[in-house]
Amino acid sequence: MRMKDNNIIKKKSFDFAVRIIKLYQYLANDKKEYVLSKQILRSGTSVGAMVRESEHAQSKADFIHKLSIAQKEINETLYWLELFQATNYLSSQEFESINENAVEIIKLITSIIKTTKNNN
Repeated sequence: MRMKDNNIIKKKSFDFAVRIIKLYQYLANDKKEYVLSKQILRSGTSVGAMVRESEHAQSKADFIHKLSIAQKEINETLYWLELFQATNYLSSQEFESINENAVEIIKLITSIIKTTKNNN
């Protein structure tokens, strides 16, 4: 993987985790939602953690595996975001803003995985 791609996904996944933590705080403090919000907190913050783990992968296969987990976690996060919007915990505007970030991240991760597999 090119260093530029790594820095972009590293930054975007970290920034996304910060947004997820703020979303969790909003859901818990303002909406009094304590159960489902923990699910999105776990999946949304683990994306960046797996991206960081992939930096020190032991092999290309390990690298792909770690990014594949990040891909699954961001996909799960998209599910929770859609559920929060459908149940009116998030307005359409709130949803669109963070959903856009999540979609961008899943596209980046998918692209990095495909590129890495093709360079194998």
